[in-house]
Amino acid sequence: MAKAETKTNEKNKVPEYKKKVVEDLANDIRNSQTILVASTKNLPGSQFHEIKKKLRGKAIIKVAKKSLVLRAFGMVEKGALQHLKEKIVADVALFFSNLDAFELSSLLSDNLSPAKAKMGDIAPEDISIEPGPTNMIPGPAISELSSVGLKVAVENGKIAIKQGATVVKKGERVPEKVVGVLAKLNILPMRVGFEPIAAYDSKSDMVYSNIKIDKKEALEKLRESIGKALGFAVNMKYSTKETIVFFIAKAGAEEKAILNLVNKHGGTQ
Repeated sequence: MAKAETKTNEKNKVPEYKKKVVEDLANDIRNSQTILVASTKNLPGSQFHEIKKKLRGKAIIKVAKKSLVLRAFGMVEKGALQHLKEKIVADVALFFSNLDAFELSSLLSDNLSPAKAKMGDIAPEDISIEPGPTNMIPGPAISELSSVGLKVAVENGKIAIKQGATVVKKGERVPEKVVGVLAKLNILPMRVGFEPIAAYDSKSDMVYSNIKIDKKEALEKLRESIGKALGFAVNMKYSTKETIVFFIAKAGAEEKAILNLVNKHGGTQ
């Protein structure tokens, strides 16, 4: 009986290295303003280490088994932090930083790299192929390029694209025939890197989801909002240094209209 109990205890005993991993993770959680969870799916090891190097001094990146991460979270009493546990799935990395969650997410967006498209990938933007010469020799490639909507011709013994086309719309899946054409033309339409999933901010004691930042889209939305705000302010007759120009121009136009009306009816200025 004693031998059986000994074997059971040995089997259930947690290895020291696992205890150390959990303790280190728990300390990182306690001592960081931001804990960000990011997907590492399809991220090459070389790029993982390159980004890790670039973020040195700004964030600590760690990868551990889900069970160990969850155990570490359970050791820390930080209000809303426990909601972040729901975001811990396979193929994720943890970022520990004193940067704001959105600033950290922005850094990850800045470190995305161009990559080849694979069949079934979702296009992040419209994928277009522009006209121009190629290094491809005539043959089956002519049919391949034509099959995705390109108009081609042979010039100086090489295939030239005479009329380009958008081969995949934003949000659509990349079909197999397009993958082949993009590879032949060495077009890299995808972006790979750490994909932010969610983050916990200890200052606000809140978990933020959907924190992936698209700077290009954000700038376009900001410009659109500024344009709408200016029009709204003008219609509301709200005076600022930006709207006063419109008010002066309108006043000038109204003055001319009144003068024309007076002159038309034989009045005096």
